[in-house]
Formats: sequence, structure tokens, C-alpha cells
Amino acid sequence: MKRVVISPLFAAIALVPTLTIAQTSAGDTKAQRECAIGYVTGVAGSMQSVREYLATPERDRYRYLNENEIQCKISDDGNHASDCTGVTLLKDERVSVYDDSDPATTAVVVRVELDRGTYPVIIVAPKNEVTCDQ
Repeated sequence: MKRVVISPLFAAIALVPTLTIAQTSAGDTKAQRECAIGYVTGVAGSMQSVREYLATPERDRYRYLNENEIQCKISDDGNHASDCTGVTLLKDERVSVYDDSDPATTAVVVRVELDRGTYPVIIVAPKNEVTCDQ
């Protein structure tokens, strides 16, 4: 049985392309996180509601949208909304990307029409429905 001895220099040269590919992949993820302004076309809402919507069979999603309209608590001074539940359907709505660290969703700040007016809220949208503004 013959043994093959690889020099440390040869091993280091062989690993360089692998490290370059790994750095490029990490760089691509970082580039996505640098998206500050984008557009959402599709469903967005509270994390729990978006997960429930995505788990709903396709044939029942329209009913889910109607039965779980977005609702948020309005502050006493009437300047902002928070603690949202439910979902809303956005159509090419301009958003500010708030947090892109979740692998499946992106948290965005968007103006949403509520019972007492239009308010900016932080909600989540599936990543495939968020496009960055170029």
C-alpha cells in the first residue's frame, strides 16, 4: 500500500478557491442586508399571522386574508401604531427595510391603512415578496 504525502504548501493552495467561494457567498448575504429601501408586493403582517397564512392551503388563503385583517394598537397621542396582528395585502408598496436577519422573512416599515387613519408600522413580509430599490 502506497502512502501519499501532501505538502502543507500544496494543501494551502488547494484550499484558496474554497475560501474565496465561501467569502463570496457571505458577501452576497451581506449585500442583501444592506438593502434600505424596497418594495413589497404580496402579504405582510405580524410574524405569527404571516406564518399562519403561508401554512394555509392555497384554496383558503383569500378567506384567511379577509378574516384576519391587520389591526394595530394606536398610541394615546395618536402618532404611531404598534402590536399589530393579522395580515394585509400590499401592492408594490414602498418600504424601509428594518431587519433582514431572518432567513424566511424581512421586517419592514410601511404605512398601513387602519381604522383611525394611516400609520407607519413594523411588519414582516416573506423574503420572496420584497425587492430592493436599485
